[in-house]
Amino acid sequence: MPGKKHPTRSRTPNSPPGERLPRPVYERELLRLQTELVKLQEWVRVNGVRLVVVFEGRDAAGKGGVIKRVTERLNPRVTRIVALPAPTERERGQWYFQRYVQQLPTAGEIVLFDRSWYNRAGVEHVMGFCTAEEYERFLYQCPIFERMLVQDGILLRKYWFSVSDAVQEQRLRNRLEDPVRRWKLSAVDMESITQWEAYSRAKDEMFAHTDIPEAPWYVVESDDKRSARINMIAHLLASVPYREVEPEPLRLPARPPATGYQRPPRDQQKYVPDHAALMNEDAGDG
Repeated sequence: MPGKKHPTRSRTPNSPPGERLPRPVYERELLRLQTELVKLQEWVRVNGVRLVVVFEGRDAAGKGGVIKRVTERLNPRVTRIVALPAPTERERGQWYFQRYVQQLPTAGEIVLFDRSWYNRAGVEHVMGFCTAEEYERFLYQCPIFERMLVQDGILLRKYWFSVSDAVQEQRLRNRLEDPVRRWKLSAVDMESITQWEAYSRAKDEMFAHTDIPEAPWYVVESDDKRSARINMIAHLLASVPYREVEPEPLRLPARPPATGYQRPPRDQQKYVPDHAALMNEDAGDG
């Protein structure tokens, strides 16, 4: 059976935000949920299930952080992250959904889309990267496409990460000033500040066409990253009827007796410098 279900308190979008989840509480619950994700993954693998999870939302809404926590303890041979670059010239000449179809899971796989076919309803539409005709065609075809996936047995989950304008701006500013995270920014990301209302209208229109019973949208309030991660993972686990799979019995064999093997002299091999030792020396001098 899935792990113990913790009661959840519902909060409407207009409710005042709660206090930030304390880090010890967050880390304890995250570990519990990640343990359940391992069980979910094994159930998917053994039973030949195909699971697709779509992560969408504004720039700096926290999608990447959630995906990192979802996959942190999972097997990359079973769970794949798909984050496609801009389409090539050849892909631009294909049916729009074609390159995404190639990334769909086979039996026993989980695929996480870090942005997905919904680029057309968001960035491409707002920034003028697609024509009005292409945009309208997407809104018509997308529900049909997703119904086909679900009818074929794929488990499809779609999450929209909602962030306030003030929090988004602060996160983008933090990235701009952080050399480790600056790579996450692009000119399109920076433009999102000035296109806030346009993205809001595009999201509303997208929901109106693609929030269908077979594949509904689930909104994750993400101003508080810790709560967003916990809430999203807990919902995903609760939405899939997985069961814990009894692991195959494994036994560590006894080490056989030595047969005279001798390791080559160390000076015949190239070793990386002991950078850690230098750090220890510097710490001791301090």
